[in-house]
Amino acid sequence: MPCCIIALLAVFGPRFLLVGIWLFNNPYLARATDSFLLQCLGFLFLPWTLLAYAFSINTFPAGQYMGLDTVGLVVTLLGLLLDILSYGGSGYGNRNRFRS
Repeated sequence: MPCCIIALLAVFGPRFLLVGIWLFNNPYLARATDSFLLQCLGFLFLPWTLLAYAFSINTFPAGQYMGLDTVGLVVTLLGLLLDILSYGGSGYGNRNRFRS
């Protein structure tokens, strides 16, 4: 039972955070992405990456990599790694499901 709760939080947690940020502090996301379409795509496919990128843009000083300094780039790459691991973990968990 606790594993199910952790899995649900991993999947829906960043999306709940993005909805809350979008509703109550929209300039926070607007500084990271000007396009509503990009925000929607990030919400659907890469929510951890969008959260990490918005955090990096709003927290760390501007640098030379997409407006990020080295620490911001590392934080954004960690968000991308979390997204990849969340998608890959479900495939690994279902690896024996269709064996005959």
